[in-house]
Amino acid sequence: MKRPRFLPDNMTLLLLGVVTLASLFPARGAVASGFDHLSIAMIALLFFMHGARLSRQAVVAGLTHWRLHLLVMAFTFAIFPLMGVALKPLLLYMLTPELYVGILFLCVLPSTVQSSIAFTSVARGNVPAAVCSASASNMLGIFLTPLLVSLVVVAHGESHSSIDAMLKIVYQLLLPFVAGQIARPWLQAWLEKYEAVLRMVDQSSILLVVYVAFSEAVVQGLWQQLPPVMLASLLGISALMLAIIMVLTTVISRRLGFNKEDEITIVFCGSKKSLASGVPMAKVLFASHAVGMVLLPLMLFHQLQLMVCAIMAQRYAKR
Repeated sequence: MKRPRFLPDNMTLLLLGVVTLASLFPARGAVASGFDHLSIAMIALLFFMHGARLSRQAVVAGLTHWRLHLLVMAFTFAIFPLMGVALKPLLLYMLTPELYVGILFLCVLPSTVQSSIAFTSVARGNVPAAVCSASASNMLGIFLTPLLVSLVVVAHGESHSSIDAMLKIVYQLLLPFVAGQIARPWLQAWLEKYEAVLRMVDQSSILLVVYVAFSEAVVQGLWQQLPPVMLASLLGISALMLAIIMVLTTVISRRLGFNKEDEITIVFCGSKKSLASGVPMAKVLFASHAVGMVLLPLMLFHQLQLMVCAIMAQRYAKR
């Protein structure tokens, strides 16, 4: 049975459940320390699987459409961060500085892979180009996201030092990713056979990191610092940012003369931010007490982008 388009997806429901669990029963002491070490190992496994799944052939094959890919990367790693900086007066008026850091972190993340490709396919867009752009975005994000965090977020004092963050990126994210790419020829058949099981491992990794992050935040007094009216403001700001980027991707792709199939790819790949990459990166890049607050904007934006893109994909498909 098809899920109504306005209902949250299963991953969002699981995230809400984990946040509720962390709010009622936060991990403390030795338990928290054990979960923290386990989450580091799970993050390494997650990026190893990312590396093993990404097809280098698809990326190389799509590179001929360089104008489209450059525009998608410009939206993902330039226009999005500039929007976050430009909206600073409004955001700091409505949100706490910690939540604004979360907004900035959201703005520097790479695009999603699975949902960008899926929505492009439903909308009858350029699927090979979507595969290339989404894959390249995630590979570049391993390097560009930490760099952009050091440029636009470190001034707020919530991230680790740049050297510490880069070392963690190398041994927790980059090395497992490269190892996965190297191992891909031997693992490809196995990955395809057990895709459903591996997706559960991916989701479990993200849920564990979220539980650890929100446990720490709850112990530090997260919900005392975040009244319901601020949550509502955060939701409204997320909707505003998504609306701005969707309009920009649509208008600019048309002004530059892209056909409808390429426009669809640009809209869906250039407007999304990856929860799967964002959660482990936040764990690596930010102090443990700040991770829960930093992830809140990403979690809200994640659900909004899925609902809005589902509606747009159906409308594109009817053209």
